[in-house]
Amino acid sequence: MAKKSGGAKKLVIITFKRKDKRSRSADKQEMLRAAIKNDGVHFVTAEEVSRDGRAVASSEDLEMIGYDVNRYEAPILMAQLTKAEIDALKKDKNVVRVEDDGKMYALELLREGQPSVLAQTIPVGVSQVKAPDAWQISQAKGIKVFICDTGIAPNHPDLVANLHAGKSFVTNESTTEDFHGHGTHCAGTVAATFNDLGVVGVAPYVYLHPVKVLSATGSGNWSWLIAGLDWIMSKKGARIASMSLGGGGAPQALADMCAAAYDDGVLLVAAAGNSGPGNTVGFPAKYPHVIAVSAVDSTDIIAGFSSTGPEVEVCAPGVNVLSTIRNGSYGTMSGTSMACPHVAGVAALVWGSHRGASNKQVRWLVNTLVDKVGDQDPQKYGKGRVNANNAAFFIGTAPEHQL
Repeated sequence: MAKKSGGAKKLVIITFKRKDKRSRSADKQEMLRAAIKNDGVHFVTAEEVSRDGRAVASSEDLEMIGYDVNRYEAPILMAQLTKAEIDALKKDKNVVRVEDDGKMYALELLREGQPSVLAQTIPVGVSQVKAPDAWQISQAKGIKVFICDTGIAPNHPDLVANLHAGKSFVTNESTTEDFHGHGTHCAGTVAATFNDLGVVGVAPYVYLHPVKVLSATGSGNWSWLIAGLDWIMSKKGARIASMSLGGGGAPQALADMCAAAYDDGVLLVAAAGNSGPGNTVGFPAKYPHVIAVSAVDSTDIIAGFSSTGPEVEVCAPGVNVLSTIRNGSYGTMSGTSMACPHVAGVAALVWGSHRGASNKQVRWLVNTLVDKVGDQDPQKYGKGRVNANNAAFFIGTAPEHQL
């Protein structure tokens, strides 16, 4: 019979040694159960989550269900444990670290009014990154963009044609429907389709996959993002993860997961943050395996709210961005959250015109064939504002981006 541990529990992220470096051959789940003397803790993997029509855990089973990142490069378990169980795990020589989970947030700064879009409109930002010029060679059909966010409105007329299977990793929100609005806005910037109404996104025929890692409140746990990235890695083909979210601190396990996803061929794009000038870039944008995106206005001047720092790789429009919102409507939002999907969309266009390229080659094209803007300060603008036309029409074999 399963033993139920007493005491308050908290969600922790446990990183084990790689399988060939462990002192014994046991599976990491078996090692955890042995260390905490509790055989009632069970785990799900990305494959099982894909088969089940629910979130990773609900309130009924949260204490007894964990998530298993079954990757050689990132052997991670996430589970609810007591202090005594955590202390026992830390004594296991096969455990590298046990870290507390933490909070991350949607990086939207403000919302403006809800303008009426009676006819199909190309938003200013989409034109600013030169996407319409690139549509002659690529509209990104079949390229997969995973919107790691609050979900996507399932019936929005500008999104439904491009919407494909997704997954929720948010406790008690089993569907990928957007109950907040942030994810739907980001999705429209990437891939609102051609349909003679509303708006058009940067890459109008991309395949949109909602990965819900932020709740209806606009906040989420780092563990949910780790699980979401693991699920993205289980998919095939050209994959881009658009992460309009962040926080001021993150567990080392997230850095390991981003490195593993990048090495697996996923192109990672993240909002730099809304903390203003200075060395203020947040996580996960701060990681070298992630493209950090700052925000500029319609005149290509850095936004006053945009985080800046040496990690900024490129910039994109993020002020008063018009896109899709819930209930089939349209609205403007500001933030580096709005800049991030412009870059994800440009990357999709570029990958669409360079089908044989790797994520590292696409990254080089996106961050090299840019427009120099503002005072060209790399801490504000990175290498420059992305230019879909330049990158999509590049002829030849692109070099790989070097970390």
